[in-house]
Amino acid sequence: MTMNSVAQYFSDIFKAIRSLWKGLMVTGYYFVHPKQIVTQQYPENRKTLEMFDRFKGEVILVHDTDNTHKCNGCGICQLNCPNGSIEIITDSAVNEDGKSERIIDKHIYHLSMCTFCGLCVKSCPSNALAFSQEFEHAVFDRQKLTKVLNQPGSKIKKEPKVPKPAPAPAPTPVTEEVPNPAN
Repeated sequence: MTMNSVAQYFSDIFKAIRSLWKGLMVTGYYFVHPKQIVTQQYPENRKTLEMFDRFKGEVILVHDTDNTHKCNGCGICQLNCPNGSIEIITDSAVNEDGKSERIIDKHIYHLSMCTFCGLCVKSCPSNALAFSQEFEHAVFDRQKLTKVLNQPGSKIKKEPKVPKPAPAPAPTPVTEEVPNPAN
C-alpha cells in the first residue's frame, strides 16, 4: 500500500463526512423551521390541491361549451406515440359542399400504456390535445384505464369560412416616352 492510496482513502472519508454534514444541516434547518416546509400533505389536502401548470397528467381532447373539439383525425398523434397509447378510429362523411371529409368515430387513449412523454400533445397540428391536472389513476380493473377522449355527440369545430377576396385587376401597362439622347 502506497502513501498516495492512504491519503486518497482518508480524503474520500473526509469528503463523505462533509457531504453528510451538509445534508444534515438542511434537514436540521427544516426541523427547527417547520412553517417553511413546502411538502404537500396529500391525501389530507385532496380538495384544495392544485397541480402546477406544467404538470403532465392524462391526455385529454379539449372540448368547448358547445361540445366541439379541434381534432380532425389526421392521426399524427397516433404515429408519434412511441408505445401505441393513442388509437384513432375515423369515418368519412359528406359535408354541405358535397365533399367527403374525415370525422372522428373514436379517439381512444390507453392510459395504462402511456409514458407521459408528451409527444402527442406537441405534435398535434390543430392543438386539440392537452394535459389535464388529473393524477389519481389507481383502479382495480385495468379496463378503466382505456378512455374514449371524444365526448358523445361531439363534433369538430368549424372555422368560419373567409370569403376569398376578389382578384385584383390586371395592371395596365404604362408606357413612358423615354427621351432620346441623340436628338
